[in-house]
Amino acid sequence: MNVDESNDQNVGSSAGGGSNSLSGIISTLVPVLLVALVMTALFLILRRSQRRIYQPRTFISALRPQERSPDMPSGLLNWIGKFIQIPDSYVLNHHSLDGFLLLRYLKIAATICFVGCCMTWPVLFPINITGGGPNKQLDLLAMGNVTNNINRFYAHTFVAWIFFGFVFYMIARESIYYINLRQAYLLSPLYASRMSSRSVLFTSVPAEYLNEAKLRRMFGNKLKNLWIATDCKDVEELVEERDKVAFKLEAAETKLIKLANAAHLKSTKKGAGHHEEEHLGNTGNIDGESGSMAARWIKPKQRPTHRLKPIIGKKVDTINWCRSELERLIPAVHALQATHRAGEAKFVGSVFVEFYTQSEAQAAYQMVAHHQALHMAPRFIGVNPDEVIWKNLRIKWWERIIRNISTIAFVTLLVIFWSIPVGFVGILSNIDSLIELAPWLNWLRKIPSTIFGVITGLLPSVLLAVLMALLPIILRLMAKLGGLPTRSRVELRTQNFYFVFQVIQVFLVTTLSSGAAATGKQIYRNPSSAPSLLAERLPLASNFYISYFILQGLTISSGALLQIVGLILFRVLGKLLDSTPRKMYQRWANLSKLGWGTLFPVYTNLTVIAITYSIIAPLVLGFATIGLYLIYFAHRYNLLFVHDANVDTQGLVYPRALQQTTTGVYLAVVCLIGLFGVNKAPGPAVLMVVFLVFIILFHMSLTSAISPLLIYLPKSLEAEEESLLALEDGNMSGNTVTNDKGHHTATTGGFAPTNGHSSSAGTATDKDLPAAPHKKPNFITKWLRPDKYTDYQTLRRLVPRGFADITYSQETERNAYYHPAIASQTPLLWIPRDSMGVSRQEVKHTSSVIPISDEGAGFTEKGGLEFDRDGRPPIYQERIYW
Repeated sequence: MNVDESNDQNVGSSAGGGSNSLSGIISTLVPVLLVALVMTALFLILRRSQRRIYQPRTFISALRPQERSPDMPSGLLNWIGKFIQIPDSYVLNHHSLDGFLLLRYLKIAATICFVGCCMTWPVLFPINITGGGPNKQLDLLAMGNVTNNINRFYAHTFVAWIFFGFVFYMIARESIYYINLRQAYLLSPLYASRMSSRSVLFTSVPAEYLNEAKLRRMFGNKLKNLWIATDCKDVEELVEERDKVAFKLEAAETKLIKLANAAHLKSTKKGAGHHEEEHLGNTGNIDGESGSMAARWIKPKQRPTHRLKPIIGKKVDTINWCRSELERLIPAVHALQATHRAGEAKFVGSVFVEFYTQSEAQAAYQMVAHHQALHMAPRFIGVNPDEVIWKNLRIKWWERIIRNISTIAFVTLLVIFWSIPVGFVGILSNIDSLIELAPWLNWLRKIPSTIFGVITGLLPSVLLAVLMALLPIILRLMAKLGGLPTRSRVELRTQNFYFVFQVIQVFLVTTLSSGAAATGKQIYRNPSSAPSLLAERLPLASNFYISYFILQGLTISSGALLQIVGLILFRVLGKLLDSTPRKMYQRWANLSKLGWGTLFPVYTNLTVIAITYSIIAPLVLGFATIGLYLIYFAHRYNLLFVHDANVDTQGLVYPRALQQTTTGVYLAVVCLIGLFGVNKAPGPAVLMVVFLVFIILFHMSLTSAISPLLIYLPKSLEAEEESLLALEDGNMSGNTVTNDKGHHTATTGGFAPTNGHSSSAGTATDKDLPAAPHKKPNFITKWLRPDKYTDYQTLRRLVPRGFADITYSQETERNAYYHPAIASQTPLLWIPRDSMGVSRQEVKHTSSVIPISDEGAGFTEKGGLEFDRDGRPPIYQERIYW
């Protein structure tokens, strides 16, 4: 089951209008900790018996051996040591780049918070405690307790300079790390040999260039293959109808065999004539009339039937009807597919172009393809055919502009609209203060206390859960409607949309709405006191986030480990809905996926909150450190043993998350300027304004410097990679050895193409790699010099090597970038085998119409369906590394 933090009921919770005392924190911690401990204990117990839920990546046959994770001990706790020993880079090599960078972001976020504790606590805690304010307990540690001397705020100013400078340095350092890792990953032979790395998608192609001859003249002999997208509505509808009828036949065949098997078991229990009947069933003539074997066990009226129209339609025998329909549909599909392959269908304005080498593809990707603006653009490289949103390929350049404007405007309005109900929910949780502000609402006090408690406690959480559950669905839909051609691009835009929602609603709107309700009465009576009241309330309200991080850290981590909903759905829905071997296998083999676009923003927002309150209430940083690390631990386990990835953004979610993290710095600086202003501390306020200007200029310079490196691959590293590969192959001169198409060819192993259109990954390991380009540095040196110690040559040692044999059959390569409906083959039906010979007769007769098999599936002694979980079923399709 997908992990979806958008359903978190605590999202948008109110700050409660005041500060939380030590007892309030404890009252939050104790029940949440108990629940987390219970959930963790259940996980430790269940992981021993429910391996499919908690350790599927260690054994499931749908994964290739090199994709699996190492087996863990089966004890309650003895697996933890071995788990900790597995490096995070295992995720990079056996899962995905995005998964590896999710773990790295959580570690970096926890590190920022921890270092923030080390910087702020020794300085700001003593200053805040002795600040002369009236606050008590944990409120003593907040900035709001400083009232006796405005010069004390200089300490907050300079600590803010140091800490926020450190945050920006970490963002710059991680940006350099990602750029070098991305370049090493994309230039590695394993990735460079993939078809997607050598293919470019051109959108908004003018009609005169939807011509193979013109495109070949444009790109010359560097072009290898091209696919001009066609309007596939007709063939898509026909393929959908064929598959619908095929799977209806599969279900009917399975039902027929199950009925016959049940009758056979019933006969066996009675004991009368069992051996004779079974003997007849096994030796009967499967070449006889269709259904004759089943007729030995069930009556004709028991055969599967359906109506051609609901209620009033004619009732027909499902198996016979489906066979006759498939005899009509299958040839029709083949004919229509051939029409599209021949280029005789209507073209739409997108073209996939495959080049012989990655370098040639990069050159085409980086060039201006057409002399008119917005034509043959935007371009995309590294497009996985499985991620293409085919309906969006027909979009014209002017339509794309309108779609972009419309969807962004809709999301902007949605932010404004959503602020109203979220703000209302925040006020609901602090309804007492609202009644004091608006006496005409005093009638609410007459409501029975039980109902009143539900309104102020449970109702806000339920409303927010419903509201926030709809967000990812709406935002992904808007990203898709915006005209983006791939699911990875949809995830990246969803990440931007969802982050805006997280910051505005989860953080700003709820905090301000709750604080305003609590102080509204005093401001109403004395408007001139507004600045001082807000300056007092804002630091105190931040203590809510201590409880928030406790809640998030414990519930997200323990909930992600336990996966109680996934466990229940897997067991319950499997029994209720899986009526064929295909459905059983798909539920068993399909691992849960992660939605990067809605996962990263949740943790980015947590980091933003921690940074924003780092100076105002430094204690938040300590709880943020613990919470983020617990979340890191849970996701590390799930990425290693549970989840799979079906969208590859090539790690681009990471630099976006880093850039979004700077929001916390800007919010913190603006808040400090405001607080210094209302406390009449001009010196610190001016210094923070100067610092704000500095970080804006630094941020602009950083973004300008790294942006091209996030999009393109540098030519200089292509030559360096070839030289390094030559050294690894034993060519000590460093001169590259290439074939006539420009592919790297190994002299003594390594990575070599097997023919002109594919290449195979060798079995190079760390032992085959040359020595590291520098001596192992100490921690400080490595941290200060990311350009040297996390450079390209260093990080290329992390990327997968010898992971898979990247080869493509001629048919696979020919169909690579055709619409799935054009490349779709007639599905293979899969039915269970029985001991009476019914399935074999059905296979015999149905196979003349459509491929069918009864291997690898059968019945238990009690008559339940089962399939071979250790082997690979007839319908298994090996993953293609595009």
